[in-house]
Amino acid sequence: MKENIKAALENIRPFLQRDGGDVEFVDYTEDKVVLVRLQGHCAGCPHAQMTIKHGIEQLLKEQYPEIDRVEAVQ
Repeated sequence: MKENIKAALENIRPFLQRDGGDVEFVDYTEDKVVLVRLQGHCAGCPHAQMTIKHGIEQLLKEQYPEIDRVEAVQ
């Protein structure tokens, strides 16, 4: 599953990079939570939580419904 998530994040990455940001996969927990780290402009953006929930999480859950949620870590 981790490799599938990493591959999916590669598809999301260009959209974040276009705005000067990026995303790094950190882990996929036993509780079915994807942990990511936002980087660049995304890390300090006031819209970071919206990017996580309405962007990254939505896309990952569409591809892998077993994912419960996506959370950002520092």
